[in-house]
Amino acid sequence: MARGQRKTIEEKIAAKQELIDALMTRVESEKRELDELFQEKKRKELETVSELIADAGLQPDEVAEVLQEYMRAKAAVAS
Repeated sequence: MARGQRKTIEEKIAAKQELIDALMTRVESEKRELDELFQEKKRKELETVSELIADAGLQPDEVAEVLQEYMRAKAAVAS
């Protein structure tokens, strides 16, 4: 039974390099998509916090002050 012509080592190397290049392109694409998802998650979280602040009738500087006081109190307890 006749077999097809065997690939040379150069052809095998070229094929592997092409495969690696294609996979690296795919990885970079997936990383970009993941970054976009993290950004979307962050935007949604910030929207939720913004809505809570608005619903409470507070100003952002008031919220920042309360959070700073909370963090100082928490740090004092941890010490």
